[in-house]
Amino acid sequence: MPWNSRDYPTSYKNQPAKIRKKAIEIANAILAEGTDEGIAIATGLKKAREFYETDKDGDKNKKD
Repeated sequence: MPWNSRDYPTSYKNQPAKIRKKAIEIANAILAEGTDEGIAIATGLKKAREFYETDKDGDKNKKD
């Protein structure tokens, strides 16, 4: 089941909005490939956090 900004996995509830939005995007793409929902949820959150990690100088990675 694809998720959106109003209907998303419970584990995304307490995440900052930008991470939650990115995690939903990633998880939906993973689901579209036919991957298990649980794996899509976990991978989406992990990759979203990585996407917004900061480097040692405090600068956001240049991934966006």
